[in-house]
Amino acid sequence: MSISKSKKVLIFSFAYYPYVGGAEVAIKEVTDRLDSVEFDLITYNFLGKLATEEKIGNANIFRIKSFTKYLFPIKSFIKGSLLYRKNSYDTVWAVMANTGFAALFLKLLFPKIKFVLTIQEGDPIPQIKRRVWFVYPIFKMIFKLADHVTAISSYLADFAREMGAGSVEIVPNGVDLNKFKFQKEKLKVKDKKNVMLVTTGRLVKKNAVDDIIKALAILADNFFLKIVGSGEDEEMLRHLAKELDVSRRIQFTPVVSHEMLPSILVESDIFIRPSLTEGLGNSFLEAMAVGLPVIGTNVGGIPDFLKDGETGLFCKVRSPEDIAEKVGRLIESADLYQRVSHGGRKIVEEKYSWDMIAKKYGYIF
Repeated sequence: MSISKSKKVLIFSFAYYPYVGGAEVAIKEVTDRLDSVEFDLITYNFLGKLATEEKIGNANIFRIKSFTKYLFPIKSFIKGSLLYRKNSYDTVWAVMANTGFAALFLKLLFPKIKFVLTIQEGDPIPQIKRRVWFVYPIFKMIFKLADHVTAISSYLADFAREMGAGSVEIVPNGVDLNKFKFQKEKLKVKDKKNVMLVTTGRLVKKNAVDDIIKALAILADNFFLKIVGSGEDEEMLRHLAKELDVSRRIQFTPVVSHEMLPSILVESDIFIRPSLTEGLGNSFLEAMAVGLPVIGTNVGGIPDFLKDGETGLFCKVRSPEDIAEKVGRLIESADLYQRVSHGGRKIVEEKYSWDMIAKKYGYIF
């Protein structure tokens, strides 16, 4: 996409490729589509093993080495200041509030620069506030001094306003519809004798993968589960599967490349993530894009796209029994399965295409 006047944008993102999460995918999808904007990106050099400078897509990457990640805000601010004096950026874009410190200091040092803050956080808001208690007044300044705040969900937009942000706009993350193509065969369960459930994402408490394993123990032996991802809960989850005698029905798959995800989803029958909290939930949108019915909880940003009985099914928080009941409903009702499959793909096409989202950022910049 092109916009009328070439702009220079400096991005702060704590992580970036090859480390990939929702925020990192969002940055690359947006920057690759805004080809008339010049992007530089400052990020943390994990373990110091990656190139200090390189170009990825449409962004020049500058990685900061440090023996501790806690020095990243200071060192990235210093690097940003040097780059600004050289390139005179129009805009500084902080992705995730934890990178906002460096962007805030840059805004204070160079008042003419426009400051865009994007809120992508998936952790519980009380937990976010506890992490920054010792610099809380400065943390609030990030929101107050940002010229424009984008949030990926209504839930996070409310958080931004609570923190004092003035101009707030909901700009969600999206899906590459050419990569996550709708599969007509997903309009029905391929084999009721072997039903494959799937969940993707970090294996951490907030994603409540243990509740899916407990639900699997309730379901009949012809139900199987594919867990795609890694994280601090993996050992606990493997132990739980063994304890409940369902290990043989579970396949643990380490983190895979984003390019491999569509085929994994297509091979499955139902996507489940009974989140305890969620900023938005890109994993849901990717599953919905290929036509996979989804089951999720009514928390955080999930209600923005999950309409019960239309684009997916809600399950109760911390209720394996309810997860099992919702799985049973989808398997037994071909009409319901087909309706949420169609409905999920439709809402992704209408509201969550990266092409539309990149255009919004083009206007903002």
